[in-house]
Amino acid sequence: MPGVIERFPLLFAPQRWNWAGVDGQFSTDNPPDELVTKVHVVGFDGDRIVLCRDARPVWFLPGGSREANEPLTECAARELLEEAGAVLHGPLHVIGAHLCVSDLPEPYRPHHPHPRQAWLWCYADVSVEAAPLNPADAEQVVEVRSVHLAEARELLLSDGLWYPELVDLAVELRATGTAPTI
Repeated sequence: MPGVIERFPLLFAPQRWNWAGVDGQFSTDNPPDELVTKVHVVGFDGDRIVLCRDARPVWFLPGGSREANEPLTECAARELLEEAGAVLHGPLHVIGAHLCVSDLPEPYRPHHPHPRQAWLWCYADVSVEAAPLNPADAEQVVEVRSVHLAEARELLLSDGLWYPELVDLAVELRATGTAPTI
């Protein structure tokens, strides 16, 4: 995709997640399946984007950690239900991934690769059909909204300056139909 790094400089800037002990760099390449530890989804509910909010209050895209031997699509579908009460319709389209290196002494979960890992970002058609499941061992979502792009971009700033660029890239890939599917 010509000029993607220049058009989305915040997305492609090196990132640090202190809470996870991880440094990451975004790439539009589809990472090897065995490196993927997290799957997140820009969920399109018609022309709106599904966002979740927890008690911090921080708005984020649904997604999370992959279970042992869990296929990527099943992880995305499970996370959408748990965090947004949303159902996945159709394939996942790969936006890209943060290729990460952990500085922690062991993996977050025993079945995750360590120290190298990938946090996969996808987009898909979804519909919000219920309240979030909010499993006891997961972050607790207190609000789910399906919002237009401008509001999504604004709300996602609460979780990081690069999130609006990720959503813009998802919108662009969706419009062109050029993203690979899982």
